[in-house]
Amino acid sequence: MAPQSTRPDEGEGEPGSSMHGVTGHEPFPFVMETVAEEATDLKGRKFSLPVDSEHKARKLKLYSFSRPHMLTFHLSWISFMTCFFSTFAPPPLMPVIRDNLGLTKSDIANAGIASVSGSIISRLLMGTICDLAGPRYGCAILIMVTAPAVFCMALVSSINGFIMVRFFISFALATFVSCQFWMSSMFNGQIVGLANGTAAGWGNLGGGITQLVMPLVYDLIRLKFGAEIFTAWRLAFFVPGCMHVIMGLLVLSLGQDLPDGNYAALKRSGDKINDTFLKVLQYGVTNYRTWIFTITYGYCLGVELTVDNIIAEYFYDRFDVNLHMAGIIASTFGLMNIVARPGGGIISDLTARRYGMRGRLWVLWIIQTLGGVFCIVLGVTHKLTESIVVMLIFSVFVQAACGATFGVIPFISRRSLGIISGFIGAGGNVGSILTQVLFFSSSKYSTETGIMLMGVMTVCCTAVLFLVYFPQWGGMLWPPSKATEEDYYGSEWNAREQADGLHRTSLKFAENSRSERGTTAFSGQAPSPTKPSV
Repeated sequence: MAPQSTRPDEGEGEPGSSMHGVTGHEPFPFVMETVAEEATDLKGRKFSLPVDSEHKARKLKLYSFSRPHMLTFHLSWISFMTCFFSTFAPPPLMPVIRDNLGLTKSDIANAGIASVSGSIISRLLMGTICDLAGPRYGCAILIMVTAPAVFCMALVSSINGFIMVRFFISFALATFVSCQFWMSSMFNGQIVGLANGTAAGWGNLGGGITQLVMPLVYDLIRLKFGAEIFTAWRLAFFVPGCMHVIMGLLVLSLGQDLPDGNYAALKRSGDKINDTFLKVLQYGVTNYRTWIFTITYGYCLGVELTVDNIIAEYFYDRFDVNLHMAGIIASTFGLMNIVARPGGGIISDLTARRYGMRGRLWVLWIIQTLGGVFCIVLGVTHKLTESIVVMLIFSVFVQAACGATFGVIPFISRRSLGIISGFIGAGGNVGSILTQVLFFSSSKYSTETGIMLMGVMTVCCTAVLFLVYFPQWGGMLWPPSKATEEDYYGSEWNAREQADGLHRTSLKFAENSRSERGTTAFSGQAPSPTKPSV
């Protein structure tokens, strides 16, 4: 039997103890049937989903487009998918593009590095924009600003031009940060892994869809409209360019920053504080967990980005399949995101119901380490059929690790969530760049050897998860201290800010995050059985 908690905020029957009465046996996802289902936003409009005290949804209805939670969900993942589609549109056409522009292996590698470099800068900036101005503006403006770069792909005539265009298109990948920030702002912590994993996973589908669609668009233009091969690949880029413009306008006109409204309106009404950049940055960069997850994310998303860049050409060159078949094989790697990344988030949430945050950390380490192991196996597999099977297994684990990662990230900080999401998201790009520079940018290693070494790096870098510790929940090897959630999230506000009541939203989040204590002795603490508050 789990030990009873002795924390001062857990007196039996006290109001405000919203996680009391949770047994860990409720249907997934948790839905506490309380009058919170009748909650309204600041304008008196009822929410279509049951919500918590922050008005974050406790359910995820994938078939619904209701405002604000589910409409935001769909706008978020589709906009991110559009950016992933355009960023990785060149690789499936690379055999044609390299003949047209005279690209060498080194040129292709440099272009691949450029395709994930720009988003390091933009993801850092996007985190700040989300914290201070809101994810709606950040997402909509970025996706439209990068549209001209996508259209410019049709005009490139040199190696340097091709590399620069890929660099500027990559800025669009920062929509990942707005996507994850949005989901963390719209959905309760008990289903945040599911929400983040599904939105990002479906967004990452763009990497698989583009491997399948771009060769088809190329063939349509070349065969049905009679365009020359070196003209057809250029015209094909008008498809992702138009997608950028359309999605940018939809996000700007239909999106909403928070369940209660947009940042600007909430600030005018006094329902959201005007935080400062330096304070948000301070609490983001001084939290050591930010840097640990920046490293580990570099070897789950970073590995995925690297594979998106190399896999079609790898099968084309090594197994002598045609361009269309190489694109189909490569597309299956990205298409696994439809189940793999959401699956990682779901497993994280389900584990947390019983084992709390410590369970989330163990799940992440196991999944990502197995991803590294299968990456090694892929590099030493020499037959086409076996390589495809191993690649699919590898893709499941590496993408599930991405989903499981963002089952943890929303709990690192309440005040600096955007900045931290930006740093960790950028870490994925840094990992990809480092991997491509080390293993795929020269003739020192064959592609298959580079894949194997990438797996070794994954296993090694994932081990730093053992250093993560939350005082209120514990770590992988150590139980929690006597600190409470209020202590942890309240520490991001100084005494004067607390006296002015600026930390109220953090206290609400702390109350709603008590589910991360878990319900077993392994988790170190268990909530007492009393009725949840509204």
